[in-house]
Amino acid sequence: MALGGNPVFNSKNYREQTRAAGPAGAAPTTYAQSGMSTQALQDMYSQPSASPMQTGRMTYADVINKTTLTLGLVVIGAVVGWQAPILMLPGAIIGLVLGLVNSFKREPSPVLILLYAAFEGLFLGGLSAFFETKWEGIAVQAVLATFSVFAVTLVLYRSGKYRATPKMTKMFMIAMIGYGLFSLLNFILMLTGVAGGTFGMRSGILGLGIGILAVLLATYALVMDFTSISEGVQRGAPAKMAWAAAFGLTVTLIWLYVEILRILAILRGDD
Repeated sequence: MALGGNPVFNSKNYREQTRAAGPAGAAPTTYAQSGMSTQALQDMYSQPSASPMQTGRMTYADVINKTTLTLGLVVIGAVVGWQAPILMLPGAIIGLVLGLVNSFKREPSPVLILLYAAFEGLFLGGLSAFFETKWEGIAVQAVLATFSVFAVTLVLYRSGKYRATPKMTKMFMIAMIGYGLFSLLNFILMLTGVAGGTFGMRSGILGLGIGILAVLLATYALVMDFTSISEGVQRGAPAKMAWAAAFGLTVTLIWLYVEILRILAILRGDD
């Protein structure tokens, strides 16, 4: 294992002690033989241990910084998309492609993750502008509700009251499959004109129920994200995995925002 990351291993005292130890297989050098002073020995042992960041490991601060960066790009993209709603469709398509690519890559790519955030921002901005023309103030309500759900979920997770379990995760996966199939069917029916309205079959009471289910699924996805981050930090995952954590949180928050936006539209009167 390389020793370069720990400042103790790079200290002058440590290098001198290593040289004093002699070649491998030689008899151990005693403190007296090393010629080190008492003060030098004390200084060596009083140096702080290397932090996870110094040893190239993922930290909570690293995840927070990268998530802030990706969400910042989402906001910037959303501002542009709000001003130019025509960019919503290309943003949605390119964002979807980049999302799939990032999901299946073995190693996280910071560039692709940031591009995903920017294009998804274009989509969200255009979508929010469209909803805003029909229901004034709905975008701000959706943003506040999204971060409120995020904050409550985080507090419950930190308190230990909301945890991911094998049984819950299995139920989550089954529900996600059902949700995905229903969304695909609804999309096809809307394209063919069988299901009309803004949301097709996702209107009225049925749409409200599906929306609430989607929000519950998104909150559990947040818990799974928090669990992955916590385990990654505790197990000393490589620092680059902080990008994967930021990507996961961004995807979940975007999904949560869109679902809350849809619920608010239904409650305020979908045509």
